[in-house]
Order: sequence, then structure tokens, then C-alpha cells
Amino acid sequence: MFTELAVVAQILLGIAGALAVLRVIMTSSIADRIIALDLLVVVVVLTIAIDSARSDTAAFLDVVVVVSLLGFVATSAVARFIERRGAR
Repeated sequence: MFTELAVVAQILLGIAGALAVLRVIMTSSIADRIIALDLLVVVVVLTIAIDSARSDTAAFLDVVVVVSLLGFVATSAVARFIERRGAR
């Protein structure tokens, strides 16, 4: 039962990832692009976590933590850059 739910969740995450890529390509605002790229990071992290849970291994959980932290720091840095650029 869990395997089928994991496959459905990964399919839905794939759709969300495709829509995020479409948003990156179609929008003109840098803030919208950064939010869409942050969504892609979340989709990747969730996909890795679901795959790790489905295979009943903790091998990639360190990768999940590192990618999550890098995504947060990158999004925060770009948000600060946009904020400073808009103030000038």
C-alpha cells in the first residue's frame, strides 16, 4: 500500500516540478523565478525523501539535509540581493 502511495506522490511531485520549470521559463520577474527555483528544490528534497522511505534506507537523508540548507541559504541570499537592488 505504501509503495503505491509513494509512486502517486512522486508522480504528483513530477507534475509540480514541470509546472515550476514552466514558471521559470515563462515569467519575466526575477523574484518569480527564484520562488519557482525554490519550489524545484523542495520537489527534489521531497522526491529523495519519499524514495528513501520507500526503499527503507537512510542513505540519502544527509543529502536531503544538505540540499534543503543550500536551497534556503540561496533563496535568502537572492532575496536580500533583490531587496538591496530595489532600494537604490
